[in-house]
Amino acid sequence: MGQLRQETDPGEAGLDTAALHRLDRHFVRHVDEGRLPGFLLSVARGGRVAHLTAYGLRDIAAGLPVEPDTLWRIYSMTKPVTAVAVLMLVEEGGLALDDPLERHLPAFAAPRVYESGSGADVRTRPAAGPILIRHLLSHTAGLTFGFYHRHPVDALYREAGLEYSVPPGAGLAETVDLYARMPLQFDPGTRWNYSVASNVLGRVVEVVSGRPLDAFFATRILDPLGMTDTGFHIGPEQAPRLAELYGEREDGGVEPVPGLPVHGRPRFLSGSGGLVSSAFDFHRFMELLRRGGELDGTRLLAPGTVAEMTRNQLPGSAILRDFGTAVHQEPGNDGLGFGYNVSVVVDPSRTAAPSSQGTYGWTGAATTAFWVDPRHDLTVQFMSQVRPRTLKVFPELRRLVHAALRD
Repeated sequence: MGQLRQETDPGEAGLDTAALHRLDRHFVRHVDEGRLPGFLLSVARGGRVAHLTAYGLRDIAAGLPVEPDTLWRIYSMTKPVTAVAVLMLVEEGGLALDDPLERHLPAFAAPRVYESGSGADVRTRPAAGPILIRHLLSHTAGLTFGFYHRHPVDALYREAGLEYSVPPGAGLAETVDLYARMPLQFDPGTRWNYSVASNVLGRVVEVVSGRPLDAFFATRILDPLGMTDTGFHIGPEQAPRLAELYGEREDGGVEPVPGLPVHGRPRFLSGSGGLVSSAFDFHRFMELLRRGGELDGTRLLAPGTVAEMTRNQLPGSAILRDFGTAVHQEPGNDGLGFGYNVSVVVDPSRTAAPSSQGTYGWTGAATTAFWVDPRHDLTVQFMSQVRPRTLKVFPELRRLVHAALRD
């Protein structure tokens, strides 16, 4: 177990101390007003942590504070880890980015695309081309989530028991086979729609490597990076450090809500959102990316592969707000492209908060976030544990961190 610590003075790292105090006060106020139970925030430059704040409670009922070694359900921040796993197999020749998915998962042969109708009256047609591995990594495969409630295919996912991506009691293999029976929303490669694609990638990792996803993650990524507090479940000795999961109430307060089962090995190993991690561990993962695929003498990916992962993969340098389906055409997606399981800033003049060209990262459903800013050699992570309704943390987080940069 590692514990994140401040390693350098903010001023020496080119950060404005007064601006960092404003940053802390903003989120302390959220805690004091009952909108967040607690949070952890770290800001590092050149790999060295220059600002670290832990405030509030990881368990309100028990009165337990957030500590630097608190464990968090990181949900969709699992996706970049899955991307690294896939890209490792690509480098090793086990698969290729332009492989048709059906080569590894035959259930996805001959995909069909939604044409019209709803429910039992849905009409489909053959897809113009196969789903490729790169389509899954860039969320342009035509898959969806059942909880969107915006498209007839979303409704088909719900009818199949996929509102929350997995039928009760199902494992990864059988769930992915069920995805394969669903029509696509669009021809692969023609739109962007955030989806269950990373669960499919998790199954691809299992098939190509011949190992369960948790075993591959542990032996090929987590253990080599010293991420000993990260995994799909926690042991009894880790349980006291796990933050309670909360949901935002209509009045803006929070209340405990059920989360992914993490106290024993889950039947469903989600490459989309199944990991628990600590601030120390995720700092090391960010460092792997910032340093081009190597950390402390351990190389997982070539620098060119990380560069490919973290550049915009949308056709013609499109942005999410324009290339995305209707549910994604929102102001927060302006100026952003998408790489392999990370968003990428392609037009800072259009982003909702100040950003640098080429900044990449992602968020999690329980109010977690990270980003890497290559221009400023900056890495940032924010950990809390609230599933929000109206609470919007990330634009203010980006604005306030950006304001602390002196060079």
